[in-house]
Amino acid sequence: MPSRLANNGDNAPHAEVTVMRIELLTSPGCPNAETTRKILADCLSSLGIDEPIIDRVGPYPSPTMLVDGVDVMRPAAKAPTGDACRLDLPTPQHILDALRPCRSNSTDRQRSS
Repeated sequence: MPSRLANNGDNAPHAEVTVMRIELLTSPGCPNAETTRKILADCLSSLGIDEPIIDRVGPYPSPTMLVDGVDVMRPAAKAPTGDACRLDLPTPQHILDALRPCRSNSTDRQRSS
């Protein structure tokens, strides 16, 4: 998981903060993209996670939600490829389950610094 040094505005680096990569992959015109983006934003807010959502529009199974490159709906599989509508839409529970371990790792690192 990528990391960066926190900065409190005084230009002096402070404790290392874990950064998670959150991506929403959609195909052009996907009818489920906005709903998935809203669910994702709600999940991030409920966990107090303030990370940007990287929106990628292209030939992807749509919508696909990745946390650190892992598909929240199929964590054991490789990241999906190919332009198609997904039938297994990301659910709030799947998104929360994928985000919680990342949040815990970030919190643990901040406490140990």
